[in-house]
Amino acid sequence: MQKLIVSIFAILVLYAVPFAQSGRRSDPRPSPSPVASPTEDPNRYSESVQQPRRVRRTPAAATTTPARPSQTVGDDDVVRVETNLVTIPVSVYDRNGLYIPGLRKENFVIFEDGVEQEIAYFGVSDKPITVVLVIDVSPSTEYRIEDIIRAAKSFVSLLELHDSVAVVEFDQNIRVRTKATTDRAKIFDAIDKARFGNGTSLYNAVDEALRKQLGKVEGRKAVILFTDGVDTTSRKNSYDSTLDYAEESDSLVFPIYYNTYMDNRRRIGSPFPGVLGDIMTPRGTTAQEYALGRRYLDEIAAATGGRVFRPESTPGGLVRAFEGIAEELRRQYNIGYIPKTEGTPGQRKQIKVRVNRPNLVIRARDSYIVGSQIGN
Repeated sequence: MQKLIVSIFAILVLYAVPFAQSGRRSDPRPSPSPVASPTEDPNRYSESVQQPRRVRRTPAAATTTPARPSQTVGDDDVVRVETNLVTIPVSVYDRNGLYIPGLRKENFVIFEDGVEQEIAYFGVSDKPITVVLVIDVSPSTEYRIEDIIRAAKSFVSLLELHDSVAVVEFDQNIRVRTKATTDRAKIFDAIDKARFGNGTSLYNAVDEALRKQLGKVEGRKAVILFTDGVDTTSRKNSYDSTLDYAEESDSLVFPIYYNTYMDNRRRIGSPFPGVLGDIMTPRGTTAQEYALGRRYLDEIAAATGGRVFRPESTPGGLVRAFEGIAEELRRQYNIGYIPKTEGTPGQRKQIKVRVNRPNLVIRARDSYIVGSQIGN
């Protein structure tokens, strides 16, 4: 009898456990089986690539970014939106680097912080473009200056007559040889005036181009930066400050990278660098400084939606590269949307662009700062 009582008690305890959880009765109805959400086939579309967030070399200064005022945004189609319209240029290529024309609004999807946005504006503009040629005339480029001058003139020759060009050269100092003009004779004369000096104020030159020469220019604009990326004498601007401003600007930066490392070693009489050699050599000539310079050019191109070209490894040479840049600036797709979620001034918003065709390369900036030019 005692065994029977124990058995009944055990059964009652087991039966009561489900009712004891959280003090609620369990639902006797069977739970529905989870329904798998449909997954998208990545072989049916292409997406822009998110760039890894850069690690700042110096702590960011505390700043307050003013809120964006509502503005009227217009283009060739006279589309006007009295609100905070975010517009970004998008370039689409095949795997061979050929530009893909003829895409329409319905071919694109845009995401902000992972949320699909409604495209409020779409267009392809053939407006005049403004370009700043920034030429490094520091001692490190001495052996490449003829190539640089030829390349700069070659690029200008590929532009339309109504496109404007400014020419800025830099060593320790910044010299604006000509402000933006359509006068080709004046532009070529400015390029020919390139003269060497001491020091390399690359960061100051980038600030001059983005902030002073292009800051108030409307329409499509870009910086073509001929340099090895090494800075030795900038004081007013830095690696981080210029990248911060580049991220907030609406200009593309296309660095033309010249690796002058071995040229410099020959110039200073140390063709076979070692650890001791790097310690004893002048500023701006060590392997570490050259690695930092290359990283800077990669980061400023990525931050603005541009790309880096190396003359010796560009298929078809620089002329083909320049043809691609000119075509890209002229035929980029412009996509505009009104964010579903408003950000706070200074907040970074992540952007991803998708095209409903496979095996394409999509290049666009991957973020913007709320309150910056790109978000206005």
